[in-house]
Amino acid sequence: MSTATPSLVDVEDVRPRIDAVLTSHVAQLRTVLAAASGDADVLADAVAQILTGGKRLRAAFCYWSWRAHGGVPGTPEAEAVLRVGAALELFQAAALFHDDVMDDSDTRRGFPAAHRAFALLHGRHGLTGDAERFGMSAAILLGDLTLIASEQEFAGALALQPRPRAERARAVFDLMRTEVTVGQYLDVLAQAIPWGDDPVGDEARAREVIRAKAARYSVEHPIVLGAALADAGEDELEACRSLGLPLGEAFQLRDDLLGVFGDPQTTGKPAGDDLREGKRTVLAARAVARARAGSDDATVRLLRERLGDRSLTEADVTVLADAIRSTGAPDEVENLIEDLAGRAFTLMDQRPWAEPARSQLVGLAHAAVDRRA
Repeated sequence: MSTATPSLVDVEDVRPRIDAVLTSHVAQLRTVLAAASGDADVLADAVAQILTGGKRLRAAFCYWSWRAHGGVPGTPEAEAVLRVGAALELFQAAALFHDDVMDDSDTRRGFPAAHRAFALLHGRHGLTGDAERFGMSAAILLGDLTLIASEQEFAGALALQPRPRAERARAVFDLMRTEVTVGQYLDVLAQAIPWGDDPVGDEARAREVIRAKAARYSVEHPIVLGAALADAGEDELEACRSLGLPLGEAFQLRDDLLGVFGDPQTTGKPAGDDLREGKRTVLAARAVARARAGSDDATVRLLRERLGDRSLTEADVTVLADAIRSTGAPDEVENLIEDLAGRAFTLMDQRPWAEPARSQLVGLAHAAVDRRA
């Protein structure tokens, strides 16, 4: 996490107040689970753990967009917006539980991914049956639990809002959830399509996945949601969409670079996890395209054969990362990030946002795309 991000999300106590909502929800969940069975509290532990980490950028984008469009702190409406921010964080937690199962990830935020943790629990307690299947089943159910929690917080936040405002916010939230689900499928599909022969098509699919699965839900929809909760006009909502999408794309492209070249001490994931998982990213597509253009058949073959190889050792990861770097693809992706972010910042400069919301949103945008973790 960049050093700038904590101070940004702490202004007006945004993070502490959202964390308080999340803590309260986990406490309520424990009560419900305890009434069901003494064996279920471990589920609340897993939810609490995944909520402990995270930058709270989505919630902060929502809150400061609300402030930028006229929201007043210290009001009941402010508390509702913070609850919506908590709903966004819970939805992200659900997506992470499910995403880790689909990607067969080993870790999440420095801890074993939920399906791995529950597979280990299966072994520790000497349970019968397949440990991996038990772990995946538990992680899927954890995703469902956090989806329910997200809906509860969102519905609670809107319960006392004027109907037109609630309906506009609900439309944004529902679209976001649908798009992310579709984006997850497109990601799964992209992983299954033979790749490397058509780098242009590979990149087009990767950009499609980025927009549906990450860009809109990470940045665009939270900013639009905040504006909708402030009763912003349709032209203002459209302006939020126009700047939020390229900024969200830049955010995910930065993630893709960190997935290959990031420091495990700061990312919380082993180096090269994206390579072992075979992520079909813009970075990978650009690397193949550059290698093909330079008639570097050895690098093309290396990328096609080893990307997605779960048996990659640390030495293998280094070789693969060095091969990608040698093509110049990381520099191209950096340039793409700069172009997309530049477009977003130009549009932000044109918005009549008052302080401190303007500085906060610009700072959050930089934290999203300039980070090194």
